[in-house]
Amino acid sequence: MNGFSSSIYSFSAPLLDGRTLQLDQFRGQVLLIVNTASRCGFTPQYAALEALYQQRRHLGFTVLGFPCNQFGGQEPGSEAEIGAFCEKNYGVTFPVFAKIGVNGANAHPLYCFLKKEKPGLFGWLSGGRIGWNFTKFLVDRQGAVVARYGPAAHPESLASPIDRLIAARS
Repeated sequence: MNGFSSSIYSFSAPLLDGRTLQLDQFRGQVLLIVNTASRCGFTPQYAALEALYQQRRHLGFTVLGFPCNQFGGQEPGSEAEIGAFCEKNYGVTFPVFAKIGVNGANAHPLYCFLKKEKPGLFGWLSGGRIGWNFTKFLVDRQGAVVARYGPAAHPESLASPIDRLIAARS
C-alpha cells in the first residue's frame, strides 16, 4: 500500500479459489467490508449479511467478506473449507476472500488503509486495531470509508446508512 491511497480501489486480494480480485471492480458501488470467521459467536451474522446483499445488490451494493484467524483461532479451516461452510450454512453468494491478517505486521494493506481511514473508538490509542471478528467498514460509491462498526452491530442495523449511500448517486 502506498501512503497516497484515497480509496479502496488501489487494492486487490485473492478470493477463496485463489483468483486475485482488484477492488477497482467495485467502483461505483456501496460496499460493506467485513472480517469474518466460521467459529465465532458473531458467525450467524453471515445470514444477515447475505440478506442485505440479496436485497440491495441490484441497487449497486456488495458485501466483501475477509476471513481472519487472528481472534481466538476462530477461522482455522482452509479456503475450501471456509467456502463450503459459508455456502452450506448461510447460502453466502457475496465475494469471500482468502484468509488475511487484519492487525499486526502481516495485516493486509486494505485493512491498514481501512484502519487509517476509520480508526474506531479510541483508535488514536490503538492505531485503529481491529478488536474482533465481524468488524464492518462502510464504503461509499467513490471508494471512501465513511463508517466503522463493531462486531456487535448487527448487519440489519446498518440498512439505513447503506440505503442513504445507495440513494446518494454520484
